[in-house]
Amino acid sequence: MDIWRKKSIENMLAEREENKRGLVKTLGVADLTALGVGAVIGTGIFVLTGVAAANYAGPGVVFSFILSGIAAGLAAMVYAELAAAIPSAGSAYTFSYVSLGEMIAWLVGWNLILEYLVAAGAVSIGWSSYVKDLVQSLGFTLPTAYTTSPFDGGIINLPAVFIVLAITGLIITGTQHSATANKIIVIAKLAAIALFIALGIQHINPANWQPLLPYGISGVFHGAAIVFFAYIGFDAVATASEEVKKPQKDLPRSIILTLVISTTLYVIVAGILTAMVKYTALNTASPVTTALLRVGIPWASAVVSVGALAGLTSVLLVSMYGQSRIFFAMARDNLLPPIFDWLHPRLKTPVWDSIIIGIVVAAIGAFLPIGLVAELANIGTLTAFIAVSIGAIILRRTKPDLHRPFRLPFMPVIPILTIISAAYLAINLPPLTWVRFAVWIGLGLLVYAYYGYKRSNLAGNSETSFSAAAVPEAARKPVPPKDNDD
Repeated sequence: MDIWRKKSIENMLAEREENKRGLVKTLGVADLTALGVGAVIGTGIFVLTGVAAANYAGPGVVFSFILSGIAAGLAAMVYAELAAAIPSAGSAYTFSYVSLGEMIAWLVGWNLILEYLVAAGAVSIGWSSYVKDLVQSLGFTLPTAYTTSPFDGGIINLPAVFIVLAITGLIITGTQHSATANKIIVIAKLAAIALFIALGIQHINPANWQPLLPYGISGVFHGAAIVFFAYIGFDAVATASEEVKKPQKDLPRSIILTLVISTTLYVIVAGILTAMVKYTALNTASPVTTALLRVGIPWASAVVSVGALAGLTSVLLVSMYGQSRIFFAMARDNLLPPIFDWLHPRLKTPVWDSIIIGIVVAAIGAFLPIGLVAELANIGTLTAFIAVSIGAIILRRTKPDLHRPFRLPFMPVIPILTIISAAYLAINLPPLTWVRFAVWIGLGLLVYAYYGYKRSNLAGNSETSFSAAAVPEAARKPVPPKDNDD
């Protein structure tokens, strides 16, 4: 049973270029950076800051963001090298397929499914919470039964369902449309953050920083493990690599820019937020507007709520977009059913991917609590980082002549540090999260054994590389040029 068979990088890229069984190249460095910032800046500031401060780190959540940012920065550099050298849809899944073999790639892809689905679900829950705050600031109250999950005393979270279905429709219309909408949303989000910083800095009360570390140093690390969920945006940049006009240059720049901008804003906002109100009052999915209401600025709460909604919308957009590309890459390798790599003839988007993802994410947002969802997203992300880092080390040895437009410095020190930091953060996740993760892995192995292994493009091939001959004749025919308005 050859579970270690690998895809050939050369044949994989040739197949993508020659038979055109791929996605349309429409994205530039501005689009990519906006995608990354759109995914990273939002959930951490507008949702997880309060949860991490109240339950794990207190005011020390600032240090939690710094630790997570360092870990994410190390991983981002590894991703930058691989994404520039292997610009193909699939991100960590594809990188693992060419370096670690098919079964590991399958498990990485399976974990990315967990990461993106539950991450999007968590964001939709935060979006719903900000809608409630916005409506409340205008003098109205939405019924708890229809804005809260059954775990929190409600029946169904309808606002979460609404935004997920709306984003699903936008993603289906085309990558460029989604990217343009995302850039507009990101501008609105950054404006809201700037307003919060300008107002919040006037209401800083240093007494709220005492005690600085109420849960001790271990609380800071636990908090870092929770807020790490907010840093998945650069992974979403890598999932878009097949749709980038100049991937060798634009991908590394966009990934690094995303991390620098995002970490800086996270640290500033976390510091101001925990100084405005006592950390114990921030255990909510909408901590920024909660803080503004508590210091008596309801109008700003309403304005920032709009910006927060824009920010969370962009995170949701990029998370669901990234998931659809993971599905597409795995199905193109025949590890998932062919419905997942079917592209719409005119829109050139994986329509069924988006529809299925939308239904699942809507269900998560409607019926699950925010804490459970965030924990599950983190463990999927951290394990993917570990696999990618190991793969980068292996490829440097097995493919020393591979063209690397961006070469990772201090190899293999940075990948090893990435592995250590990701593993340490994963260990600091709650034990029950590991139990759920083990169940997910077990289910994934069953799916691979009874479906993916037998139907893989590499099944029955004597060589451990992907051959264009494995692609059906119809799939090798060029697709018509994309319409100008798509």
